[in-house]
Amino acid sequence: MNRKTICLPACIWLASNLLTGSAVASQLVYTPVNPSFGGNPLNGNWLLNNAQAQDDHDDPDAVSRTTTSALDRFTNQLQSRLLSQLLTDVQNGKTGSLITDEFIVNILEDSGALTIQITDRSTGEISEVVVDGLAP
Repeated sequence: MNRKTICLPACIWLASNLLTGSAVASQLVYTPVNPSFGGNPLNGNWLLNNAQAQDDHDDPDAVSRTTTSALDRFTNQLQSRLLSQLLTDVQNGKTGSLITDEFIVNILEDSGALTIQITDRSTGEISEVVVDGLAP
C-alpha cells in the first residue's frame, strides 16, 4: 500500500473530528455601567471622580481663590480683635465705634438695651442689631 493512501483517510478522519466538535454559546446580555441608565449605583462615585479628573475647563463664574497676603491677614485679625475688645467694653458700660475701610461699627448701650449699628461704607447701607434685657 502506498503511504499517501493511508495518510489521506487518517487526515480526513482527524479533520472531521476537529470540525464537528460541539460549540457552546450563550446569549449576549448588556449591563450598563452608569447608574443613571440602570447600572450599579456603586459605580456613580467612581464615574464622577474620573470625569472631574479629566475636566480641564475653567468655570468663568467660579469665585477665584486667591491667597491673601500677610498684611491682609494681619489687618483682618486686628479688626477682629478690636471689635472683640469693643464688645467686651460694653459689658463694663463703655460704648464706642470702630471704623475700617469697609464698614463703620457704632455700639451704644442705653439702659439695658444694646444697639449695634453697622454701616457699609461702599453702599451706605445701615444694619442695626438691638439686644434688649441686658443687666445694667
